Amino acid sequence: MKKSILIIALLFAGISTAQSKYQAGMKKAFSLWSEGKMSETSQLFERISKAEPTKWKPAYYAATVEIIGSFQIKDEVKLKAKLTKAQEFLDAATTNSPNNPEILITQALLNTAYIVFDGQKYGMTMSMKNGGLYAKALKIAPNNPRVIFSKAQSDIGGARFFSKSTKPYCAEIKRAIKLSKEENIEEEFYPKFMLERAEQALKDCEK
Repeated sequence: MKKSILIIALLFAGISTAQSKYQAGMKKAFSLWSEGKMSETSQLFERISKAEPTKWKPAYYAATVEIIGSFQIKDEVKLKAKLTKAQEFLDAATTNSPNNPEILITQALLNTAYIVFDGQKYGMTMSMKNGGLYAKALKIAPNNPRVIFSKAQSDIGGARFFSKSTKPYCAEIKRAIKLSKEENIEEEFYPKFMLERAEQALKDCEK
């Protein structure tokens, strides 16, 4: 009996250790991100995703870091290499969490990186894809503030491209901000709403 109890205790100790390593690794990756060490951040998220192949968040964040970094790239070959890598991370995240609105809008962000790089070449096809992604994300999570804000930003980008007013989308940013303040997420490492960014976007929208 004592031997069985010892085996069970050791098993749970092993699980606890595995969880603490994951938590420590994720916290370290976010710390590197806050320091602006993008390459190291992406590499650490990638290592965590390989160590924890059933979790979607490490691959999701690895993709996000790669996508954000791609907006500064001016060479198309380098851009495609970076976004192809990001796409692989997103595919891995989707495998572990299909129909996840957070992943869907990050896929739209990846597509937007192509549009920003060359609107003439990628604008029409990627915009159509993004329309479908936002529609799907809103159907799954109609009150998700990140989805609402992401779509509003996409709509604003389109309006500016065609020299139209951005004011019709201000209400959606306001709604996203309101919903973000009512949101109560307890899941560890879940994507957070970027309130300061949204508030600045609202100011710019209302000009």
